[in-house]
Amino acid sequence: MDVIIENIVIPYTLNDEDEKKLILREYRALLRLLKTNLKPGDKILLRRAFEMAADAHKTMRRKSGEPYILHPLAVAMICIEEIGLGVRSTICALLHDTVEDTDITLEDIQREFGAEIAKIVDGLTKISSVLDSNTSQQAENFKKILLTLTDDPRVILIKLADRLHNMRTMDSMKREKQLKISSETVYVYAPLAHRMGLYNIKTEMEDLSMKYMEPDTFKFIAKKLQDTKKERSKYINDFIKPIKEKLDKIGFDFEIYGRPKSIHSIWSKIKKKGVAFEEVYDLFAIRILVNAAAEKEKEECWKVYSIITDAYNPSPERLRDWLSNPKSNGYEALHTTVMGPQGKWVEVQIRTKRMNDIAEKGLAAHWKYKEGASEESRFDQWFHQIRESLASNDSDSLDFLQDFKSSFLTEEIYVYTPKGEVKMLPIGATALDFAFGVHTAVGSKCIGAKVNHKLVPISYKLKSGDQIEIITSAKQKPNTEWLNFVVTSKARTKIKDTLKEEKRTIADDGKYILQKKLEGIGAANSVTNMEELCQFYKIQSTLDLLYEIATKKIDLKELKEFTVHGDKLMAPKPVKLVPDEKFVYDPDYKPANKKDTELIIFGESSDKIMYTLAKCCNPIPGDDVFGFVTTGEGLKIHRTNCPNATRLMANHGHRIVKTKWAKNKEISFLTGLKIVGLDDVGVIHKITNLISGELRVNISAMTIEANDGIFKGNVKVFVHDKDELEKLVTALLALQGIESVDRYDIE
Repeated sequence: MDVIIENIVIPYTLNDEDEKKLILREYRALLRLLKTNLKPGDKILLRRAFEMAADAHKTMRRKSGEPYILHPLAVAMICIEEIGLGVRSTICALLHDTVEDTDITLEDIQREFGAEIAKIVDGLTKISSVLDSNTSQQAENFKKILLTLTDDPRVILIKLADRLHNMRTMDSMKREKQLKISSETVYVYAPLAHRMGLYNIKTEMEDLSMKYMEPDTFKFIAKKLQDTKKERSKYINDFIKPIKEKLDKIGFDFEIYGRPKSIHSIWSKIKKKGVAFEEVYDLFAIRILVNAAAEKEKEECWKVYSIITDAYNPSPERLRDWLSNPKSNGYEALHTTVMGPQGKWVEVQIRTKRMNDIAEKGLAAHWKYKEGASEESRFDQWFHQIRESLASNDSDSLDFLQDFKSSFLTEEIYVYTPKGEVKMLPIGATALDFAFGVHTAVGSKCIGAKVNHKLVPISYKLKSGDQIEIITSAKQKPNTEWLNFVVTSKARTKIKDTLKEEKRTIADDGKYILQKKLEGIGAANSVTNMEELCQFYKIQSTLDLLYEIATKKIDLKELKEFTVHGDKLMAPKPVKLVPDEKFVYDPDYKPANKKDTELIIFGESSDKIMYTLAKCCNPIPGDDVFGFVTTGEGLKIHRTNCPNATRLMANHGHRIVKTKWAKNKEISFLTGLKIVGLDDVGVIHKITNLISGELRVNISAMTIEANDGIFKGNVKVFVHDKDELEKLVTALLALQGIESVDRYDIE
């Protein structure tokens, strides 16, 4: 039955009166947030969108059991409150799932709200068709979303809001679904939020992904942060006091406060630097916001920097000047790291209120401040590069996604042309990337470069501040090896295009050879026959087939085994091979030798299935793991924190299999430990005695290197499970002179 409260129709099949009131309360909160932006007629449009979405989703509930309409309402709230979007985006957010999940069509939306809103909703509508198992639906989906960027960047901003709300409400989902969505988020959506300037959203996405992918580590760091909160607050106040006094004395209009770093960034530091939680120096950052007139912004920020460095000694190599060279997503600030009280390094960020607005709200704030600006901002240039890349990109989805990540979602460096113009490039870019960035013709003829007046090869990796002059030759042309030297999408696309053109020329010879052979056996040179041959030779495309015929990789001698019906080719039936038992993935498989398969990974059907352990991360019982169905090697088991896990789950979520360990103490697993400590007499004897003697753990291999009083050892041991490994680590750390013990992945 429809519910009418204050003339608003909630056509919801709800039993609970409280739920109806909750929906209306959320809608009213939405209107309150938009109050200052509402123009005449906007309220009517918003109500129409809300009623249409509520009606469309009236029988639907989320996995948590709550009414589905609360999701689009929450996404709309994120768009307004956390991204700073307006009325039209709010309407799109309310309707974003209607076309995919309900009977509403794009035509209905266009009729009610016009072409602009219909186009954005179309961009937000996911691909529902069943795709080939070798294609990643996520990558296809993402490619489609990015293609709409050419028309309207709001699609991506609403999509980020949608993803953030899904991440916030994922507790009711199955474990494998949580892993898939978290991986996809940290692999693509968090970097995209970062590049859109939405730092808070990026941080929250990373933290939430870690909560599901590495729950134990997440809880450990969260607890440590909670336990040290009081002492951290005291330290921040002590640090701020002298700076605040000086700034007040000079008469600055400012805010100063400390904020904790995200759990994900603290974990990244711990892994990268190989230190304990207590040794991560920048658990928090001090932020100073200055209220300054537009023409005095830089000057005021540098004055504040001067006051800070008078009070505390700075680390020169940790100065980041994004005032002189803002990031392409519009981010401007001064970052410095100074030595605070008690010998602790502290990061200080200096921005104006305007810069902070752009740092918090990203693209939406950029649009607001852009009004009246005559010059094209770096954000606009970045968008222009993306549009250019999307327009010329016809690669498959996974290649596209990888190119996009390396070109547009990484951190940047800035370099100079011979005339002193600044160019932004992704980290890892080479002289060849720069050459293609100048012009396709320059890139294609590039034979080398001069960086800071010194001759370097085309593969030279550039650093911020480099000045580059490209050297060309009319005789030069791209080759396949060049693809290993470039990271930018533009360079990769142009090299591939050139190589494809050359391939086509060579393939023409193959076409002639094939035509003659087909005529000889009475078969037509038709598309159907070409496809039959591609399938037989396991080749992706006709172009590749003709190219391999021309280059003599395929000599067509198997053609005599084909049969011809009319003018159609029929491939010979393949001889059925018995698959290698080790790589069979069959839920009904019952192994004969119980001893070999005593350690079992359980699938959803709880039947015993064969598997292999991934060499990239060597999981052991007790590790948080997932199963991945490979194309050629059956089921492989990876740790959820494996270096390859994020990529596999983000690109091929449909191949993830839920897994758990069976209890078994008979089988041992090889794993590695890195031990660092003081080089003392008898230290090796103490370590080996503890491992082999006291704990009775088998050592497979051991290497020790000592230098300047410090030793570093790598020990490979056989353990039964994670508990046994943790017991070993604790015992080693208790030995005198041992500084750290860390598990490492054996290659």
